[in-house]
Amino acid sequence: QVQLVESGGGSVQAGGSLRLSCAASGSIFSYNVMGWYRQAPGKQRERVAHISSSGTTNYADSVQGRFTISRDNAKNTLYLQMNSLRPEDTAVYYCNLLDRRGNYTGQGTQVTVSS
Repeated sequence: QVQLVESGGGSVQAGGSLRLSCAASGSIFSYNVMGWYRQAPGKQRERVAHISSSGTTNYADSVQGRFTISRDNAKNTLYLQMNSLRPEDTAVYYCNLLDRRGNYTGQGTQVTVSS
């Protein structure tokens, strides 16, 4: 019903920046919450940030002030601007959409930050 495709991952040195995108397609309800999660090797998946369809945002403490989540509702696209990246930000980043039907997750994009 909903397909999510992430892009923009890659390798960067500590202190660098990356911008992730997530294109949503299919049956998109006007009200939903979209977000980014990440999973590092050997660790549990953790929430990074989320944003409602009205623009309300929330961030994990670990990324507050460094990452910015945004969305373009006309394009059904979610973004994550990541600045001041740290080696501990290395993970697979997943896009997520939650609406009244359920939860949808993309395939993920790898972000690697070297020191």
